[in-house]
Amino acid sequence: MAARVLVPLPARDFDPSEAAVSWLVLARAGHTVVFATPDGRPAAADDMMLTGRGLDPWGAIPLLRNLPLVGLLMRANRDARNAYAAMIADPNYLAPRRWDAIDPAEYDALLLPGGHRARGMREYLESEILQNIVADCFDAAKPVAAICHGVLLAARSRSKRTGQSVLRGYRTTALTWAFENSAWSVARITRFWDPDYYRTYLEQAGQPKGFMSVQQEVTRALARAEDFCDVSRTDPHFRRKTSGLERDTLDNATPAFVVRDRNYLSARWPGDAHTFAKIFAGMLTQQRPVG
Repeated sequence: MAARVLVPLPARDFDPSEAAVSWLVLARAGHTVVFATPDGRPAAADDMMLTGRGLDPWGAIPLLRNLPLVGLLMRANRDARNAYAAMIADPNYLAPRRWDAIDPAEYDALLLPGGHRARGMREYLESEILQNIVADCFDAAKPVAAICHGVLLAARSRSKRTGQSVLRGYRTTALTWAFENSAWSVARITRFWDPDYYRTYLEQAGQPKGFMSVQQEVTRALARAEDFCDVSRTDPHFRRKTSGLERDTLDNATPAFVVRDRNYLSARWPGDAHTFAKIFAGMLTQQRPVG
């Protein structure tokens, strides 16, 4: 059965792959995707993740930045860019709800995309409005899907019944420290004038390296550290799933890694997006819509 899925976005800097691929898969499955932004205006994705411009050592030079090299490897792939072009023409995308006008009871499910650029993502990750919406959806046992930094938003949301993180008692994955640190290490060389582009939050004095990573903050919100899931070294496709070089497609889930626990689904990064969205679409067809 068709479901109404709420997808909140920040005003800018969300990951284009995670949002657009999810939208495309859900829309093709017959579900209605309703977007929401802080001010009710259409959101804008992280342009560097979309075009690759600005991710090379010459990325700050006006004309040369239009000739990406490393950026071509790190940006959204062709499938995701095509999905993004289609998504931003969708009437629901062009007329989003305001965050503060959302009534969670009007939606069957919630999907939380990610993005890492601190300039735009912190508003999303730190929003009490969104955290309350996430809590309402978990407390009502609605299907919730979160990918990459979207899991961090979920981890920060506190159940109105227990006062604890809504993820406490769930198994989850999220952007791993291995992925986050790898991208950060590359950016410190290729984007040397802005070396922390891939870190949304940095460690403060006295905190060990990685303390403010997505993986470690999410893990601190869980009931047990082992509830944070990553690819097992015994997985026959371990290298393909953890290299950060391969992304899944609609027809090939081999490089992907997602975790489902009851009504909750999570994934790590854009390379999991097709599988993540397909599984969530399947979960929704089993869910009785509201109203």
